[in-house]
Amino acid sequence: MPNWAEQVTAIATVVLAIGAVGAIGAAIFAGQQVREARIGRQAEVAADFFRRWSDDDMVETRRLVASYASPDALRDALLRHVAANDTEAYVLFRELDYFEQLGAMEQHGGFDFELVRLLLGHRLIDRWELWRPSIDALGGPQVYPLFDHLARKMQQALAAG
Repeated sequence: MPNWAEQVTAIATVVLAIGAVGAIGAAIFAGQQVREARIGRQAEVAADFFRRWSDDDMVETRRLVASYASPDALRDALLRHVAANDTEAYVLFRELDYFEQLGAMEQHGGFDFELVRLLLGHRLIDRWELWRPSIDALGGPQVYPLFDHLARKMQQALAAG
């Protein structure tokens, strides 16, 4: 029969083991809660951001963009509006700024790239190609580097399948 010191040591060891298992379980649970909260926050931000695409201001911009017959016609109109400091220039810049902000959000972890790919995919590349002559005329891809980066990343992802 073990003496009282051995019994107390055994009981203390069991209590510590149970506490350690409980602490590990709590840490795993907390980690899952943090991950779920981050996913929920990203989903909320993404929903708000993509909802902006259908807001009145962006619809106005997309209608104006669609009124030009080609990417070159869009470029010529943008340059003309910028030179004249027309309101239309600022309306057109909304879309470029939108995609630049999307690129920033994706690059800095605000959006998961896979979410952007699923929601936009080829449409993002189509918009990049539409705006490319305008961006080149404004100074090249370095004028909208995050839009450029996101479009290239999307092209690679879609080419990879």
